[in-house]
Amino acid sequence: MDIHQILQKYWGFSNFRPLQEDIVNATLNGTDTLALLPTGGGKSICFQVPAMAKEGICIVISPLIALMKDQVENLVKRNIKAVAIFSGMTKREIDVTLDNCVYGNVKFLYVSPERLETEIFKERLKKMNVNLFAVDESHCISQWGYDFRPSYLNIIKLREAKPDVPFLALTATATPEVVIDIQKQLGFKKEFVLQKSFERKNLSYVVLNEENKLGRLLKVLNTIKGTSVVYVRSRKKTREIAQFLYQNHISADFYHAGLTNEERSKKQHNWIENRTRVIVSTNAFGMGIDKPDVRTVVHLDLPDSLEAYFQEAGRAGRDEKKAYAVLLVEESDRMDLEQRIISSFPPIDAIKQVYQALANFFQIPIGSAYNESYNFNISTFSKQYNMQATAVFNCLKFLEKEGYLVLSESNFNPSRIKIEISKDDLYEFQVKNTKFDLFIKTLLRSYGGLFENYSKIDEFELAKRLSTTKDKVVNGLSYLHNINVIDYIKQTNLPQITYTTERLNVNDIRISPQNYKERKEIAIKKMESVIYYSSTLHKCRSQILLAYFGEKDTFRCGVCDVCLERNKLELSDIEFSNVSDQLKQLLQKTPMTLTQLVNAVQGIREDKTIKVLQWLVDNKKIKTNAENLLEWRK
Repeated sequence: MDIHQILQKYWGFSNFRPLQEDIVNATLNGTDTLALLPTGGGKSICFQVPAMAKEGICIVISPLIALMKDQVENLVKRNIKAVAIFSGMTKREIDVTLDNCVYGNVKFLYVSPERLETEIFKERLKKMNVNLFAVDESHCISQWGYDFRPSYLNIIKLREAKPDVPFLALTATATPEVVIDIQKQLGFKKEFVLQKSFERKNLSYVVLNEENKLGRLLKVLNTIKGTSVVYVRSRKKTREIAQFLYQNHISADFYHAGLTNEERSKKQHNWIENRTRVIVSTNAFGMGIDKPDVRTVVHLDLPDSLEAYFQEAGRAGRDEKKAYAVLLVEESDRMDLEQRIISSFPPIDAIKQVYQALANFFQIPIGSAYNESYNFNISTFSKQYNMQATAVFNCLKFLEKEGYLVLSESNFNPSRIKIEISKDDLYEFQVKNTKFDLFIKTLLRSYGGLFENYSKIDEFELAKRLSTTKDKVVNGLSYLHNINVIDYIKQTNLPQITYTTERLNVNDIRISPQNYKERKEIAIKKMESVIYYSSTLHKCRSQILLAYFGEKDTFRCGVCDVCLERNKLELSDIEFSNVSDQLKQLLQKTPMTLTQLVNAVQGIREDKTIKVLQWLVDNKKIKTNAENLLEWRK
């Protein structure tokens, strides 16, 4: 089948979106490619279609477990064989999964970057017929990116094992320096970037300075009808604001990473099906969720970076119809952001203290735990060692950036089983242990492929089929596990710590002061970009974002809050720029009276000059000094 037939058969689309076909063809031609597509631009199609068009397996490297699971489920629904390897799986599960990638008909293997360095993966990779390496969220490979992960730096080693396999790197957000860095760190044979403009013509960016944010949020949602996402910083606020909206007759629900898988799925489904109008969420919401008709995305807190803001705001208006990205700001928000950035760089001694406490908590001896995962309850840990949970989190994120461990998001892993003996031995066991006969037959009828693969199970559903209790089912499965008839892995719903090096003596933990200093400078630079975006009153919001991502010589969007104010002047862009530039040059030389200034401007009517002057005063570019003269603000 050619790529259009594949697109139609498996995804039901008759045409590719802009740039998708170019990316697919470049990949099929064996060209290392960096694809920059904004949020909702259809990145997954760009590697899934070419992988289906060729013999062999596509290996997808992704940092987000929830996103991996979501994509695997979507592929399986389309009758495409896909599997994933991530923290929380047992060595036996990983072993079986990799065997199926070598000897079975698996088309997609999703894997977290930390797993690439394990011996079991490297050995099995040699035997795999790989047709493509797809690197999702590829900005994570750059120290200049907003979510650097040192494990991404190991991806280039895949070239040693499979030198002829092309790389496709994908991201929704990358500044010019990150674009260069991604290609360098992945060892591109030559630079090749396919980029869709970051401009969103249907999206109106609005910044509102507002002390009463909840009152303004109500006004926004009552004025702009349709589905909405409201982003906040804390889990507690998601619940409180959803409750506030509900009390004010707006259908709302809350969402964060601490919910169970069932809760998350239900809330997502109700929102996607328009049973819930507004989701109030932390930044955990939105990844992999493609709802085209979102009319507003509202941020009640300042984001840490413009990359994060652009990605979240970009979830509005994917259907190309009019939509709004609203940022509500009050004076204290900028101080809060500064404090948040400062606290995300704990003292080096505090970072080492958390590392040591972690080893004590899990009782891990020096020299062990490499690539092992541990369920981690940050609240229990913080109480036990009398530490603040936020400080612990920041220390763990720094240890992650230094490559010592990975803290995964809260992640629901359902129970899984696999039969560990042959069919003949199982039959013999059933004959000798008749009380387990019906139990085992029900397992075999309920779940297929148990002799070859691990299968997700639901103890409650099994209990209903056996007319018994869930506890008795769990006891039965545990007994069969203990006598090695099955491998039974119980469900978990906790974040996990995965050690990416063996556990070291705390004195051997090396945190480079130079790295620490550089990372802090990068974070401060990103924070300053957010503050500039949220406080400027004279430059088009869209132009600020586009310039940040390297797009120069762009036009005013005409629909953001700044442009709408400008539009009231009834001047063309050329006229406005001409007058504004003249006023700036005149006032930077010397303060002047209003009459002197208006008379000094050349080549334009006086009434238009006064309009521009008034606008610049209102937007705090021109001020009056102590002598009552006008001067340009520095």
